[in-house]
Amino acid sequence: MVKKKKSSGDGLMSSAGLMRYYDADKRAIHINPKTVIIFGIVSGLVIILLNASFGLWP
Repeated sequence: MVKKKKSSGDGLMSSAGLMRYYDADKRAIHINPKTVIIFGIVSGLVIILLNASFGLWP
């Protein structure tokens, strides 16, 4: 059975990438998923109502 060589550079690169994404996530704007779904439903209803008011609804 062949033993795999460990390279010390692989661990450092992967952990550095994880830290960067974690820092970016901490500063990001967080929106509740329910808010996104409600906003989508309300937007769809507004578009349907506008189409109906302009006579574009079949």
